Amino acid sequence: MTSAPASAEPSRADASPDPQRRRRMALALAAGGLVLGVGAIVTLAVWNDSEFATGTFGAGSFDLQGSTDGTTFTSDAAAPGKTLTFTLDADALAPDDVVYAPFAVQLSGTSTNEAAVSVENVIGGAIGDDLTYSLFVEDDFGVTCSAATPPTGTEVVADRAADATGTVDVFDLTAAGTPVNLCFVVTAGAIEQGEAGTITWEFAGTSGDTLP
Repeated sequence: MTSAPASAEPSRADASPDPQRRRRMALALAAGGLVLGVGAIVTLAVWNDSEFATGTFGAGSFDLQGSTDGTTFTSDAAAPGKTLTFTLDADALAPDDVVYAPFAVQLSGTSTNEAAVSVENVIGGAIGDDLTYSLFVEDDFGVTCSAATPPTGTEVVADRAADATGTVDVFDLTAAGTPVNLCFVVTAGAIEQGEAGTITWEFAGTSGDTLP
């Protein structure tokens, strides 16, 4: 009796991959996907843009100038500065004498800032211990600054001892080339014969707002 032919064994090519092989293939594909993904991120174009702004800076300035005639203004940054001209012979004082001298202060035409002005007095010699002074702001230079026509303006310093220390705020300068006219009034106290000396006034400015 003839036996039935044996079934043909499937070829290796037709056989399904075994589970381990399928797993290796899946891992390989997954790894390939990861590599492709990383490669895609690395090769993306990166765009950059910048914007710049530059400021240019400089310091302003102001220059105080003084005048003993109301016309010619110059700067004297160190003592003794300008010599005041008193209406009475100030080097031959007697007790209770009063002498007057006009002065003016302004900002130079090249100044860029306003200035708050203070005054400080320093004596030299023995007579200063017995002198006092007042300071007035007047409308016009020298018009009201004498025994015949005493000052009538704003008194910014009142009967200050010439040997007093420290500064006194007196006025503001708010325009270049526009003077503030002043009148010094110096009164002699119980001075002794033969005494002599000086008072030096320093006008100092502190910068303020930028001039218009």
